[in-house]
Amino acid sequence: MMRKRAFLAGTIFALTSVILGALGAHALKDLLTEAQLDSFETGVRFQMYHAIMLIVLGIKGHAFHIGFEKVIVTLFALGTVFFSFSIYLLNLQEVLNANLLWLGPVTPFGGSLLIIGWTLLLVDAIRLFIRKEH
Repeated sequence: MMRKRAFLAGTIFALTSVILGALGAHALKDLLTEAQLDSFETGVRFQMYHAIMLIVLGIKGHAFHIGFEKVIVTLFALGTVFFSFSIYLLNLQEVLNANLLWLGPVTPFGGSLLIIGWTLLLVDAIRLFIRKEH
């Protein structure tokens, strides 16, 4: 079931990443500063990176015998939402006429979840490497 969720989340994140990337490149270029557009693009890139990784985990995660698979999928999904979507909203707050500065701490929290997910994936990779060597 977790692989299906990873695959679904990955495809949703990939689709929305392309849509938001196009939005940033076209509709927002006259509304945001260059720094805001760069920040927005960072959110889009990180969302796509993790979308692809979730799709890979959904399709092939079991083939690698990933011990922390459920935790990694959860961390990547939540981390992507907290990291990328807080960046989008923070950069759009003037356009939305909203004070969203309270979202500032959400971005590094999301980034921390992504780092923890990658760390657990590294631990699993090392375990797999050690098992194969013996």
